[in-house]
Amino acid sequence: MRLALYTGLILAGGYTCLTPALAADPTGDWRVADGVANIRVAQCNGSMWGAVSWEKQPGGRDENNPDASKKTRPTLGMVTLIDMKKKPGAEQWEGQVYNAKDGQLYSATITPAGTDQLEIKGCVMGFLCGGETWTRVGPPIPSSTANAMAKGAPKSAGAAPKAAGTTVAAAPAPAAPKAAGAAKPGQKGTADPVGDICLLPEITGFAH
Repeated sequence: MRLALYTGLILAGGYTCLTPALAADPTGDWRVADGVANIRVAQCNGSMWGAVSWEKQPGGRDENNPDASKKTRPTLGMVTLIDMKKKPGAEQWEGQVYNAKDGQLYSATITPAGTDQLEIKGCVMGFLCGGETWTRVGPPIPSSTANAMAKGAPKSAGAAPKAAGTTVAAAPAPAAPKAAGAAKPGQKGTADPVGDICLLPEITGFAH
């Protein structure tokens, strides 16, 4: 059975100049095998997470989710790779993957294959396994303060305490870093609709 995964990020050209030292880094932007979307993978609080950040057909909804309250949620920004831990002694991460095509969670692994491919495999109840290979479309994502502190990040960042009798202006919240390829083709300067995935509610709250 071929595990067809639905994910996101935009195709931004080749990255053939990546050095061999980056071969085992699963972070960055990846285009899924069938080309319908790409995924942004980042390390958040010690685990790898992935989320949809671009769709070939905009406006997708998670209509196959068995949870009725989630059937209308946008697929853009939806978490797909969940709390993936590094496997001791191997360049492989294990966790779960959410497949929006059937609304199911699968046990899964991700394994970098060189600098520009990521192999993902998933199994249902330990069998009926399948997988596919994603292609890199964005460079690795460096760890950031937001990534490291994602789980402990307050909902409203940057607010300064107000002393008695004193008016204190709130400090501006830091902007989420842009990942390469966030803009659609032909739309230079288009804002990244997802930004730092470690700040997505599903990741900070560790709930799917």
